[in-house]
Amino acid sequence: MLITLQLVMSLSLLILLHELGHFLPARLFKIRVEKFYLFFDPWFSLIKKKVKDTEYGIGWLPLGGYVKISGMIDESMDKEQMAQPAQPWEFRSKPAWQRLIVMVGGVVMNIIVGIVIYAMILAIWGRDVMPVENAKYGVHVSQTMKNIGFQDGDVILKMNGETPESFQDVSKAFLVDEVHQATVNRNGQLVDIAIPADIAQQLVDANEFPPFSLRLPCVIDTIIPASNAANGGLLAGDSILGVADVNSIYFQDIRTALQNHKNETVEIRVARNGQHIPLQVAVSDQGTIGFNPASDMEQFGVKTIHYSVFAAIPAGARIAWETVADYVSNLKYIFSKKGATQVGGFASFAKLFPEKWDWARFWERTALISLILAFMNILPVPALDGGHVIFLIWEMITGKAVSQKILERAQLVGMVLILGLLLWGNGLDIYRAIAGK
Repeated sequence: MLITLQLVMSLSLLILLHELGHFLPARLFKIRVEKFYLFFDPWFSLIKKKVKDTEYGIGWLPLGGYVKISGMIDESMDKEQMAQPAQPWEFRSKPAWQRLIVMVGGVVMNIIVGIVIYAMILAIWGRDVMPVENAKYGVHVSQTMKNIGFQDGDVILKMNGETPESFQDVSKAFLVDEVHQATVNRNGQLVDIAIPADIAQQLVDANEFPPFSLRLPCVIDTIIPASNAANGGLLAGDSILGVADVNSIYFQDIRTALQNHKNETVEIRVARNGQHIPLQVAVSDQGTIGFNPASDMEQFGVKTIHYSVFAAIPAGARIAWETVADYVSNLKYIFSKKGATQVGGFASFAKLFPEKWDWARFWERTALISLILAFMNILPVPALDGGHVIFLIWEMITGKAVSQKILERAQLVGMVLILGLLLWGNGLDIYRAIAGK
């Protein structure tokens, strides 16, 4: 429920700001805006109020929002209005450069919002950075990365001969950058590993992202009351040393071992006050026993970089640029057979948010979605802002407006494409939920 609430809050805010990006320049150029809506309102609306020439409201269909601008072919497909002579207050009566500003206003607003939110995050919470060499227990490695030579426990030091800015950048680099060599510290020895050119596609095909996770000792922070862990005698502060036939002090290994013993009672060995104690603990059908691991990141030398308001603005702009660049780089994998199955709908967006309320994470995810919306809307697809922009640029170059009939057909084709994509993404979400994937 909390995840859904965060998604609704985030999308509602971004939709309103995106439409405001169209609304403000339209009013600046004295173009009449007939409607300003959060969500769509076919047949009826939940709330509406007319102020001067504009009806403001909230629709019942939560698939976006819109502003209805007089004299413009949009999702309303109001052909009756377009058949009348153009009026001075209509969109079609204004110079092409003014119409272009109105159309890009939503995208510009989303970009500004993304930059402002990132700057706000840096100014308020700062940025946590952990040097790669501080991952003293090394990393857990996905199977694809093991196949090319990485091992659990490797400490990744360099990629293409350069030290990453932080550990957080390591996994991302293998997906968005062309990494052809990595250097790791393996039991005190430096080892170079050649990286195949198609490693990113391999990771996408295997659905292995991130390919690396930080290796952490499995120390119990809290025990869930009345859980199997509590009934089995585990206590907060215990360090788990192994499960059944698996001997490991690391959380990822312990979690995998528990997953392999669902609905069984297994021996769990713990270290407590200098003693090694074996306990018999039942594992649930979910492969869990009911404890939360400790995560003391201070031991890894994680430091928070704080920014002044003035320093946060350019830093926020840089993060926004890198976010968009990474997103664009990842898009090429959608067109692969496996990548097409990774497309998601609203449920996938919801998974971006944490299960517990965290303002910093909420705003960071909102900034990400804002930039994704900006990029998606500027694509040259009919019915999206980018489709309108293409027609306007054509008009400015040739001096001849595209006919209303072509605009109507293009709008219809674009709406069908967008609806098809929505159905595909949300359909995959439903399939994954049913299949438990």
